[in-house]
Amino acid sequence: MTVIRSAQARRVETPNAVMTTLASPTQGGAGFSLWRVDMGAGQAGPEHVFDTEQIWTVLDGGATVELAGDCSRLVPGDTAVLPAVTPRRLTADPEAGFTAIVAAPAGARAALTDGTDKGVPPWIA
Repeated sequence: MTVIRSAQARRVETPNAVMTTLASPTQGGAGFSLWRVDMGAGQAGPEHVFDTEQIWTVLDGGATVELAGDCSRLVPGDTAVLPAVTPRRLTADPEAGFTAIVAAPAGARAALTDGTDKGVPPWIA
């Protein structure tokens, strides 16, 4: 059993959100990565794809997920399973922002929709 203490959580801030890694291969050999996303009111991530499925559960606030042109609104308790290699963009509630927990296979790679490879984000590694 691996125990990852809260002091070992890794925090990565981007222009759009703060990702806090809770479990990942570099924190003890996990085969999946688990991280928390905190996005401020009205913030939006870039349109991008991942080469693996991701699972998002909203804990607080709300978000809109644009997936291959379709939009879904998520509120606390909702879980969205985002398929691999499908363009996506998440936008935080304009007043409340959102907090979510996300899981994906270790080593998941990101790319912009124009094909620019962004590699494995540091919160997944």
